Amino acid sequence: MTTIHTLGLVGLGTMGANFARNLGEHGARLVLLDTDRARATRLAQELGPSSKAVETLAALVSALPRPRNLLLLVPAGEAVDQALATLIDLLEPGDAMIDGGNSFWRDTERRARRAAERDIAFLGFGVSGGADGARHGPAIMAGGDKNAIARVAPIFSAVAAKHCDQPCFVACGPGGAGHFVKMVHNGIEYAVMQLQAEIYALLRDRGLAAPQIADAFTRYNAGDLGSFLLECAIRALRAEESGGALVDLIMDTASQKGTGAWAAIAALELGIPTPSLAEAVFARCLSALRDERLAESQELAPRARRATLDPEATLDRCGAALGAANVAIHAQGFALMEAASGEHGWSLDLGAVARAWRNGCIIRSHLMEVIADALAGDPAPLNLLRLPALRREFDAREAAYRQLMREADQQPLPVLSASLAYVDGYRQPRSGANLIAAQRDVFGRHGFARLDRPGRFNAEWPRA
Repeated sequence: MTTIHTLGLVGLGTMGANFARNLGEHGARLVLLDTDRARATRLAQELGPSSKAVETLAALVSALPRPRNLLLLVPAGEAVDQALATLIDLLEPGDAMIDGGNSFWRDTERRARRAAERDIAFLGFGVSGGADGARHGPAIMAGGDKNAIARVAPIFSAVAAKHCDQPCFVACGPGGAGHFVKMVHNGIEYAVMQLQAEIYALLRDRGLAAPQIADAFTRYNAGDLGSFLLECAIRALRAEESGGALVDLIMDTASQKGTGAWAAIAALELGIPTPSLAEAVFARCLSALRDERLAESQELAPRARRATLDPEATLDRCGAALGAANVAIHAQGFALMEAASGEHGWSLDLGAVARAWRNGCIIRSHLMEVIADALAGDPAPLNLLRLPALRREFDAREAAYRQLMREADQQPLPVLSASLAYVDGYRQPRSGANLIAAQRDVFGRHGFARLDRPGRFNAEWPRA
């Protein structure tokens, strides 16, 4: 770390305090501020003479050398706007403030424009890895003014996770690019978690106990299906309480903070199909309707008995489906980033993003290694499914994946189903959308394109 020596840090909750400890260990001098003044004082004492606590934003700005650099680790939304409203009158041209929270990327773009009117850089840094990542090394996705990013890059590269001695830090582009990439990361995260939950529920509903499913997941994780999220699932399945599996006592409802929904909405706005990401969000919404689900299940006639499956064959097919669907999920997420980069002129390097996601972040996995290697040195294709390495990852598991879907009688598997349908749709030489185009012209005279000649056409349609 040679370029930046002092950093202001606002927000010292679990995430902020751990980030401060990480920064301190890498030589940064810190000026600390929190709404809980005692918390800031205690942390400054813990970090030693290189850090000091202040009580106001004005005091923090005064304590920083020019050009000033501030990191905000406060809740997304109003708290960021309030900090910006105060800081914009305290900072000077050339200073930079960094939003390290899970902010909506369009909010980041709005804030960056406002700050730019005063020649102040407002940077949006997506930070993935949770509290443990903040302490020991997260993956960081930086967005905003390239000169300001270059100025702070040395310290953030130093505290980021490392993969083969390379920092998991990537400059994504101007404006809200960094927070957009973090949003897509979270969209992929939602889908992968729902995918694993579907495999878990399928095995559970066919008689496997949590420890047995943990054993199966451990087997998957030891091979090329390994991932941090699968490790988390194994830990959850092995936890015990009162002599039984803790997971069996947890209510089957999953909350969300919005980033998954933002990713699905962004895909709709850009016209990019991401059905697996969207279905993962809808699955969480459906999980929240627990009272309705219970009432409906009691009113309906009992379901037909599910077929008894060969345990070993089913475990193999579940592993194949897990791996193949993961390829489809990641292909959707990367296609969304590629489309956004083109739409907004970000010149996003998807290979660099994949390399930054190899460690520190929540979706780190063996598959990310394959993606990073496949994207090394060559421009990214429009879809990862067009990369030979990713195609092989899917094709090797396809037959077992399809067999599992045929055997999963009456089991709701939204992400598994959507992921397979996505690949089938992407590979389909001729879809049924020509009928939709015709219908739109029948009722709305919207016109249609033809296969046999160029142009836009209307037709005189017969009466039914």
